[in-house]
Amino acid sequence: MKTDHGAPILPSVTRREFLAAASTVAGAAAFGGVDSAAAAAHVLPPLPYAEGALAPVISANTIGFHYGRHHRGYLDNLNKLVAGTEFADLPLEKIVAATAGKADRVAIFNNAAQTWNHTFYWQSLKPGGGGEPPAALKQRIEAAFGSVDACRKELAAAAVGQFASGWAWLVSDRGTLKVVRTGNADTPVTQGLTPLLTIDVWEHAYYLDYQNRRADYVNAIIDKIVNWEFAAKNLG
Repeated sequence: MKTDHGAPILPSVTRREFLAAASTVAGAAAFGGVDSAAAAAHVLPPLPYAEGALAPVISANTIGFHYGRHHRGYLDNLNKLVAGTEFADLPLEKIVAATAGKADRVAIFNNAAQTWNHTFYWQSLKPGGGGEPPAALKQRIEAAFGSVDACRKELAAAAVGQFASGWAWLVSDRGTLKVVRTGNADTPVTQGLTPLLTIDVWEHAYYLDYQNRRADYVNAIIDKIVNWEFAAKNLG
C-alpha cells in the first residue's frame, strides 16, 4: 500500500525503530528535491498510514499541511543548519541531546526536536485507535492514575491547558507513568523521561479542522485515534 502522497505505508513501529528510520543516512534523493550527490543526513519518514486515514478526527488536508510542510520544513531546516558542523553525522536523538539548553544552538535544537517530536506524534495516532490500552499498559496506567479514564482526563487537561504551542505526553519516569507537557519544541527526551505517546497542540496540528476548539481536537484524538499499542511497545 501507499500513502496519498505516494510514499509506502509503514507498519506501527517502536520508538527505537522509528528513531533509526528518522536518522537514515543516504537515500534522501528518493524523497524529491535533494541532490543525490549531496544527500541530506536526515530524511522524512513515511507516514504509517494514508493521509486520509485519520479522518474525520484529522483531515487529509490537515495532514498534508502538517506533515508535508511543517514536519518537512523542520527537517529541511535541520539539514541546512547541521551541514558542515560537528552534528552533521549524528543521529537525530543525539543532536537533540547535544544542543538542548545551549543558547548558541537554539536553532539546531528547535528544528531537531520538532523533527523528532513530529515523527513520534504520527506514531502516537492510528486509524481506529482509542478504546482500551493493552493489558500490560492498562495495569501500569491504573497503578499510576487509578484508572484509564483518569489517565485520559489528565492527558486531555495537559494538552488543553498548555499555554500557546507545545505538546502533551504520556511518559515513563523510571518505571512510573506520568503526564507532562512541554512548550514549543521542548521534549521529555532531554529530561531523562521515556516518552510513550504524545499529542501535538501547536495550532497547525488542528486549526484547519477545529479552529480555536483545541479541546474538541484533543478529546477526539484520545477517544478515537490514540495509539495505545505504540505506547505499550515503548514501555520496553
